[in-house]
Amino acid sequence: MLKTFKNWILIGFASLILVACQQQGGGNSKKSKTLENTQKAGFVKCGVSQGLPGFSNADTAGNWSGIDVDVCRAVAAAVLGDADKVKYTPLSAKERFTALIAGEIDILSRNTTWTLSRDADIGLTFVGVNFYDGQGFMVRKNSGINSVNDFQSGISACTNTGTTTELNMRDFFNSKNISYEPIAFEKADEVVAAYDAGRCDTYTTDKSGLAAQRTKMSSPDDHKVLPETISKEPLGPVVRQGDAVWEDIVRWSLNVMIEAEEYGVNSSNASSLKDSENPQIKRLVGSEGELGSAFGLDNEWSLRIIEQVGNYGEIYEKHIASTGIMPDRGPNELWTKGGILYVAPAR
Repeated sequence: MLKTFKNWILIGFASLILVACQQQGGGNSKKSKTLENTQKAGFVKCGVSQGLPGFSNADTAGNWSGIDVDVCRAVAAAVLGDADKVKYTPLSAKERFTALIAGEIDILSRNTTWTLSRDADIGLTFVGVNFYDGQGFMVRKNSGINSVNDFQSGISACTNTGTTTELNMRDFFNSKNISYEPIAFEKADEVVAAYDAGRCDTYTTDKSGLAAQRTKMSSPDDHKVLPETISKEPLGPVVRQGDAVWEDIVRWSLNVMIEAEEYGVNSSNASSLKDSENPQIKRLVGSEGELGSAFGLDNEWSLRIIEQVGNYGEIYEKHIASTGIMPDRGPNELWTKGGILYVAPAR
């Protein structure tokens, strides 16, 4: 009898612990400390690059734009009702994760590669992929180099510190038994300036980054990106661990933009599709189901994302394709059109 009584006490104590954990934002609780703080502050705290055209780049007036920026704008539209309620913090590759874990930002949307070691690192959670990329090399057209197979020992390579690029570059040259001189800088603009000034023979980073940074050089047409891709670089937003609801909000804000394109829902027609015969479309525009309640949001959170930010195809065209950075979507095309862009359904 005494043993049974002790067991009931232990069960009751465990239940109290579970309830307490859920109230802290874990488990199935709809409470989110990050969401509460964001709504109280009136803006989303977003970490971005120090300037990468097409992804996160500020104009002379300080207005940020890009495919990474639009992830944060989507979250702001969902939780605050206004996609423009975002505070941007430019971060170097070296300091980005520290800023996120320290709470200086609540979303890191900065062309960041999802890897096992980063995802397993305490404090970080990747919530999706908004751009599938791969590392490449840029060289001068008059260098005589037309392929990575033309690289010779003694080559110097410019890159960023604190990135997977450094590690991939090391693995690549070592596998080819090519000795090389790494010339690394913390800031992306420093890397571009060094390469443009002739301090290194090649510049290596994600191919999208090479295409974007090429536009900043003194004579863009004097440079070319080599055809080979030496790595997988799935780029996507990151949040702090410990707030499951906020994690879901950011994940599904991105997913909504991708799925909206799949179903032909865009910034122009979203509201007019509330009476669609397709139940999936009706869920996307908030006229069927109560999906917002899963996050503690109203039911038009996804409609605001689509109307204020656009679907994935719209933001890709605006920031990447029409700017000439990467007109061909390649793997970033929808799975229904030969790409690998595929997300779980919003239902």
